[in-house]
Amino acid sequence: MADSTTQERTPVAEGGTPQLDLSNADWQSGSQGAGDVQIAFVEGFIAMRNRRNAGVPAVVFNPAEWRAFVLGAREGEFDLT
Repeated sequence: MADSTTQERTPVAEGGTPQLDLSNADWQSGSQGAGDVQIAFVEGFIAMRNRRNAGVPAVVFNPAEWRAFVLGAREGEFDLT
């Protein structure tokens, strides 16, 4: 007899963004503590928010998106100068 286990999946909003409960997220700031960006690892996703405006919804990345974002930032893809 086959095992009939059910995996719980994170609900996804219409735009494809996961609907995560971030109320108890462990928000982390950069090692220098000088920036306004905070990240939290929740249910296999990475949430990013502005520390000074924590009431604004966080941007949520899946692991592949996060990797692309970090690599782009390291390579200067987002530099405005």
